Amino acid sequence: MCATPLSPVHRHLVQPETRRIECACDACALLFENQSGRYRLVPRDPRALNGFALDDLQWQRLGVPIGLAFFFHSSAAGKMMAFYPSPAGATEAQLDLDAWNEIAGLSVSLQQLQPDIEALLVNRVSPPHLYLIAPIDRCYELVGVVRKRWQGFSGGAELQAELAAFFDSLTPRLINTERASA
Repeated sequence: MCATPLSPVHRHLVQPETRRIECACDACALLFENQSGRYRLVPRDPRALNGFALDDLQWQRLGVPIGLAFFFHSSAAGKMMAFYPSPAGATEAQLDLDAWNEIAGLSVSLQQLQPDIEALLVNRVSPPHLYLIAPIDRCYELVGVVRKRWQGFSGGAELQAELAAFFDSLTPRLINTERASA
């Protein structure tokens, strides 16, 4: 934003209308804290959803064809949206909004997702399944991992190792703040 050279660890802003993510120095990022204008400041840390899980039927009802996805409220679209990573990038799933609303009713944290900047990130690829509230930039980082590392029909062993490393990188930053269930 201000053209100050950025450190490898820096903040991100989202333009809700375009879903474009932009890098920002700490000083510029502070200008957008608690704001909801043209730019929104992306939170830094994921939050654990302690005790939250979806069974296979609930997952099927959401309409996501694979076991790796993220769900966020797009203020530009005016609705919840679901995306999953693919070799072609972020792919939108046709989210069943009735199924989403039922599932969101199970967790106050899901009901309080910050539009455009927080998402429910789900990894059901292999047990144990992981459900967390993640900053939207980390969700798109996951998309980049899949796009960059995908090989063959099923993604390949290198991708599986990268996915494990990605989710391991989230673990030390997890904040265990699941609010009481509704």
